[in-house]
Amino acid sequence: MKKQIICINWGPKYGADYVNRLYGMVARNLTPPFRFTCFTDSTAGLRSEVDAQPLPPLDVEMPTGTFGIWPKARLWGDQLSDLSGPVLFFDLDLVIVGSLDPFFEFGNPQDVILARNPAVPFERLGQTSLFRFPVGHLKPLQDVFRADPQGIADKYRYEQRLVSRQCPGGFRFWPRSWVKTFKQHCQRPLPFNYFMEPRLPRRSRVVIFPGRVSPHHVAQGAWGDESKHLSVSDHILRTFAGAPEIRPLRHLRHYFIPPKWLKEHWRE
Repeated sequence: MKKQIICINWGPKYGADYVNRLYGMVARNLTPPFRFTCFTDSTAGLRSEVDAQPLPPLDVEMPTGTFGIWPKARLWGDQLSDLSGPVLFFDLDLVIVGSLDPFFEFGNPQDVILARNPAVPFERLGQTSLFRFPVGHLKPLQDVFRADPQGIADKYRYEQRLVSRQCPGGFRFWPRSWVKTFKQHCQRPLPFNYFMEPRLPRRSRVVIFPGRVSPHHVAQGAWGDESKHLSVSDHILRTFAGAPEIRPLRHLRHYFIPPKWLKEHWRE
């Protein structure tokens, strides 16, 4: 199976440093040869090894007020540049911590394979932060989305729910130990998060960061609504300082110590 990695980047949220960092992590953990393609609206600052391609066209008005990342639907068309066969998609805000070779050896080339979504254990819901699919296989989903973008987004909320429920021929999950979610599998529960670093689960290969926390937040030890890492005492005092936007129990759970394993792996 050809080793083809793809990602997508648009707008100002993630810069070239995220793409370059992802390439660096791939290069350290994937046996060559491989192709790394980024579909983007800006090539400024990208390292030369990145195959930069224009965003695939999708002639719709993107939905608003939704949790899903619906511009990913651009990747579901009949064509993706000159790529063919299976491609392995990565979000930009994840951390690769082990060999990626097995992701190209698992299953059949025609399979659609998603990470598990542990946030909803009673729903067979995949996570599209990391998934493999054959180019063109998801075109029926793109057609469904194109017909009523806002209606589909309102109904499914997340693009991975549409993929999970209507994927042509169904889908498979990666082995459970390969892909872990930071919030569910790494972050320590109260009160251990105040004196123990987030753990890196054994046999994990990739850690994904759905939701409001990103590798950047974890690296600096500050959740999304904080600008810097706080000492234990300052964090606890802030919890009860009376700010209306702070929900005390949630705020306490969100404290973490920047883990050494993140600094080791999350780099270009």
